[in-house]
Amino acid sequence: MDTRQMQTLVAIDDTGSFAAAARIVNLTASAISQQIQALEAELGASLFDRTKRPPQLNAKGDEVVRAARQMLQIMVETRAAISGGRTGGVLGFGAIRTFSTRLVPEAFSRMRDAHPNLSFNLQVGMSETLMSHVASGRLDAAVVADNVGVSPGLVWTPILSEPLMLVAPAALAGATERQLFRRLPFIRYETQVPLARQIETELSDMGVPVREIAVANTMPSVVGCVIAGLGVAVVPKIALLDAPAGGLYVQPFGGARITRRVGLVRRQISSRSDVLDHMRDALRAQAENLGLDALPAEEAATAPA
Repeated sequence: MDTRQMQTLVAIDDTGSFAAAARIVNLTASAISQQIQALEAELGASLFDRTKRPPQLNAKGDEVVRAARQMLQIMVETRAAISGGRTGGVLGFGAIRTFSTRLVPEAFSRMRDAHPNLSFNLQVGMSETLMSHVASGRLDAAVVADNVGVSPGLVWTPILSEPLMLVAPAALAGATERQLFRRLPFIRYETQVPLARQIETELSDMGVPVREIAVANTMPSVVGCVIAGLGVAVVPKIALLDAPAGGLYVQPFGGARITRRVGLVRRQISSRSDVLDHMRDALRAQAENLGLDALPAEEAATAPA
């Protein structure tokens, strides 16, 4: 595999077709096909399912793409090291939605002093999807919830723990948890993510009577519905950082015993280990700055390679 073949293969994976990849690598579609055919001949294996239109990477193709991404990144970092430059390139980073507006961008800002030549590509998504993108090499790392299984070859390191909060209109300040649920209907967070499932499970286990009035698929919209007086909701503490002062009555959900943990998932073997160590530390430092409980690095969930 030469560099151009690797770049072409990665471009096909990123764009989904030979034609779109051709525009990225500045080649004709015919030249793209010739490169891929030469690569397949060299490897002695077909990398694409050509019964589909456009052709799609098969299992062997996915393996080669992962290797190509890693090799290209190593080459970038090696050139920087030899030339005396500081770590540069693009850090592909994923984050679950609630951490994509404050914590992760502010951690990026903290990284700038140590890595001024580094740029960032932030992808927002669900924990399971982000984890699969880290495993495939599409992302270098991601911030994900801890109640998803750690995929083989990855390691999850805790960053912070945060309480879930019960929020109600400010006019109901002083009411107990059960009083709030009896007096007001519930605003549900509807997304297929661990947090939504955790909230539903906790409500069920507590035997709390719930009368649903609204469903929203973003935390800002859930909080907005509460401020508007529609009902009560359960949200993580980070979702309240930008809420208007005095607009809500907030108390710990379940008597402060219900929390969620969030951590950094990365590949066990990565050419960007130093940068990701710095990113982990920046996330912890910014979590403390935002009033969240940063967790020590002593525990990690690791899947077998």
